[in-house]
Amino acid sequence: MFLALLELRAARGRFALMGSVVVLVAALVGIVSGFTTGLGDDTVSALRALPASHLAFSSDARSDQFARSLLGPKTATALREDAGTDVTPLGVSITRGTTDRGAEVDLAAFGVEPDGFLSPAVTGGSPLTTTDPGTVVVSGALVDEGVAVGDTLVIDRLGVELRVVGTTGRLSYGHVPAAYVPLTTWQRIRFATPGAPAATEVPDQFGALALRSAPDTPVAELDARHSTTTLTKEEAYEAAPGYTGERVTMNSIQVFLYLIAPLVVGAFFAVWTVQRGPELALLRALGASRRRLLAHTVAQAALVVVAGTAVGALLAAAVGLLVGEQVPFSLPATTLLTTMCTVAAVGLAGTALTLRRVTSADPLIMLGANR
Repeated sequence: MFLALLELRAARGRFALMGSVVVLVAALVGIVSGFTTGLGDDTVSALRALPASHLAFSSDARSDQFARSLLGPKTATALREDAGTDVTPLGVSITRGTTDRGAEVDLAAFGVEPDGFLSPAVTGGSPLTTTDPGTVVVSGALVDEGVAVGDTLVIDRLGVELRVVGTTGRLSYGHVPAAYVPLTTWQRIRFATPGAPAATEVPDQFGALALRSAPDTPVAELDARHSTTTLTKEEAYEAAPGYTGERVTMNSIQVFLYLIAPLVVGAFFAVWTVQRGPELALLRALGASRRRLLAHTVAQAALVVVAGTAVGALLAAAVGLLVGEQVPFSLPATTLLTTMCTVAAVGLAGTALTLRRVTSADPLIMLGANR
């Protein structure tokens, strides 16, 4: 260990350069991980917050189920009786509105039954009620955009007026802040024709049914009997716009970074080992064992990789604090720790490329066998 530290000090410029590369790789992996988590939260946090275990869609909706699926009250009643569990309708639509104070906002309208288990808990103001269909509970993200309790929000082109009565957590769907409205109001938003009278009837339909089912519920049998496609809540995330594509893209970037880290570290220590070949041979001639040389090399690599990764983690966390809530970035401590441990592990794995040359150092080189 003393020799490892001595070499680190003697060649501090080289090791500092290598450490800087590790810092940048670790920071980049951490930042990508933060954006991956943040984008995921910004896409499905409203779905993740639903107190449901499964979501049932119409069987003819193969993709984009929240936009394409249509179910009716008969299906809801039949499924509730057959499944023997809590079932409540859910509708999701992305729309746009303007408040009476001039704030223009995009919102993901979630149609729920005010007395159902999907009705959101409020952090301010009042919850939805069955007595007033013209109310809305908005996400905290909409509050940041200028929407406040007491405002009147008018849905563009339809003229549907909604009075903001409460706020809930920072929830969103498809990168659009969520807003919760009574199911009858959502049906007007989803099915009403622009310019049509307010009294015009709209279909009594909705996009999905939320279930609170036990893990052993025979979902396949229920689907066959009721012409539905039932997914777990986690599986339904893929129905959110852009969720799958974003996850694949960001995870692919992370994988490539995990592949780059061991190659970069391995290449550096391979060159370093070649340059110090005579020193390794001298140590062997003086009686140093192969195990001691391996420990010496691994100690150097561990110091460089672990120190670089730690600094990279601090840099990634600093970026998260810097961007704040301006972009969808989320890097919890557990995610950061897991990511950095993976970076350190693959970086140390790269040193395996140099171990064979270390153990094959020939003491005869220093004893003049090559002369």
